[in-house]
Amino acid sequence: MMSVAVKMKDNILAGMKCRYFHDSIICAVCLWTACVIAYVAMAGCTQPKAYDNPVVVIETKFGNITVELFPQQAPATVSAFLRNIDSGFFNNSSFYRVLRNDNQVTGTLRSYLIQGGIWQSNPDLKGKFTPIPHESTQQTGLLHKRGTLSMARNEPGTATSEFFICVEDEPGFDFGGKNNADGLGYAAFGAVADGMETVMKIYQQPENDQRFMPPVTILNIHRLQKKNQ
Repeated sequence: MMSVAVKMKDNILAGMKCRYFHDSIICAVCLWTACVIAYVAMAGCTQPKAYDNPVVVIETKFGNITVELFPQQAPATVSAFLRNIDSGFFNNSSFYRVLRNDNQVTGTLRSYLIQGGIWQSNPDLKGKFTPIPHESTQQTGLLHKRGTLSMARNEPGTATSEFFICVEDEPGFDFGGKNNADGLGYAAFGAVADGMETVMKIYQQPENDQRFMPPVTILNIHRLQKKNQ
């Protein structure tokens, strides 16, 4: 009888241990699931990054390019660019030009960029733009680095609607650089804050004689954040 009782006791204890082990696993799984749900919820509630300057988003089928503008350093250029955005001039505009290592003349100064605006998509709008006073890098302190947003121009003070994004550092575009015969460089006024991978996708699109074939449509450019918003 004692032997039977001992066996019954052992079976009861073994059952209790199994139930405890089973319950522990369930509790661990529940706790892990709760942590995952909490993490996802917190991630969904994460506030967008705050900037000290106006921020705009360039929308393309390859993704968005978020650009921070610098009005304190380049007030005239930033003001004109935002005015063009607010007027809707960049809706269905395009990136139409690309400079890569394989499409430039051997022996010349190399540049690496994508250029966009309304020149290819809606050139009739050109008459609506007022030329922007040239704000050189000597004035602004904004150098042409990878991701810099800058104004395209012919003569100094003729920039209006066309802009480019540097794919590599371009010291030749700065004041005193060798890429302009006048030595005044281009007017940098912003920098890519997010979406450089989109810039590179666009950069690799088919081209012929430095022109994208076909042009890459800019669906829209809109403000993401105003200064001090």
